[in-house]
Amino acid sequence: MKFAVVVFPGTSGEGDCIHVLKGLLGHEVTILSHKETSLGDAQCVILPGGASYGDYLRPGALAKSTPIMEPIRKFAQADGLVLGVGNGFQVLLEAGLLPGAMLPNQSLRFIARPQLLCVENTNIPFTKLYQKGQLINMPIAHGAGNYYLDPEGLLELEGNGQIVFRYADKTGEIGDNPNGSVGNIAGITNPRGNVLGMMPHPERSTEEVLGSTDGLALFQGIVEVLERGKA
Repeated sequence: MKFAVVVFPGTSGEGDCIHVLKGLLGHEVTILSHKETSLGDAQCVILPGGASYGDYLRPGALAKSTPIMEPIRKFAQADGLVLGVGNGFQVLLEAGLLPGAMLPNQSLRFIARPQLLCVENTNIPFTKLYQKGQLINMPIAHGAGNYYLDPEGLLELEGNGQIVFRYADKTGEIGDNPNGSVGNIAGITNPRGNVLGMMPHPERSTEEVLGSTDGLALFQGIVEVLERGKA
């Protein structure tokens, strides 16, 4: 399988993504600069975490206008698989590929810690190897992960099954909200299910030495779908 990892000035999570995709799963990975105008023959595009353009203006607001975003938009519109993690999620929101916006954390502090999530939707390629309602552990690391969407839009997300992950506590209840995100939302998808944005970092929870392997299934799910040609 062929993956493209997109790097903007300030991106810092590309190495982790490459390690998982190439080092652990053995697939081909191409690093694409924000200046590129083509995705080549990529079968899945990943926008990793970091702080593109130092998060000036708003996180992701400058990255959305770079040349690489136009081929990403066309790729997504053609049902190509696109994953945005952390800052990558913020970029997808700013680019209009996903609904809503990110606000600063309610505490106004940068938060970095392990976080329990509840899997809400397993009907998309990214989560097909999880169970609905499964509790998983992935780290978060962000200063602006407070997801916001107006009440009407939130109802639409709920009705369409576009909420993929919610912050949860150890009892499995939807709680322990680290940033004030509306509806405890940690990750969402577009209506067709081929674009996923999430604040937690699955690439940092793929080996026992990292404290959790719960993120590996997300990447394995992508590979399985691509191999079957059903993406």
